[in-house]
Amino acid sequence: MKQLHNWRRLDGSPVRQDIRDEIRSVLVKEKANGHELKVCIGTDSQVKAGITEFATVVVFIRKGKGGFMYILPERTSQKMSIKERMLAEVAKSVDISYQLCRLFTLYGVDMEVHADINTNPGFRSNDALREAMGYIMGMGFVFKAKPHAFASSSCANKVVQ
Repeated sequence: MKQLHNWRRLDGSPVRQDIRDEIRSVLVKEKANGHELKVCIGTDSQVKAGITEFATVVVFIRKGKGGFMYILPERTSQKMSIKERMLAEVAKSVDISYQLCRLFTLYGVDMEVHADINTNPGFRSNDALREAMGYIMGMGFVFKAKPHAFASSSCANKVVQ
């Protein structure tokens, strides 16, 4: 089933086709240009005036040649605890990863799922670490948490601030 969401590029231009079709086109083009790619997928969120804003990003790294990303912003007024919000972020990242992983495998692109969860037990987000790690790794994906989770803690974070 084709799903059109409000995906956009970093420059703000909208993606006018299904994200899987967009990513397939990008993979063909990047491979034809001889780029070695790695993909990192992550989500971050911020609560502002009772509205939770999420941003899920698909970050492409051209090894030694920079990178680019796609962004899916979402909003909800649903109230969530910090742990629920962290796990909602992870669920959004896993969902997108699952939709795209066959393409990445087909084109030989390594993929990681990044969680904006602190590995230091002194931080409240740490309450969700075990569940997030189990969920991501249980789906067969490579898991990264802070401080190595730049897709969620840096890239997605800049979108929701």
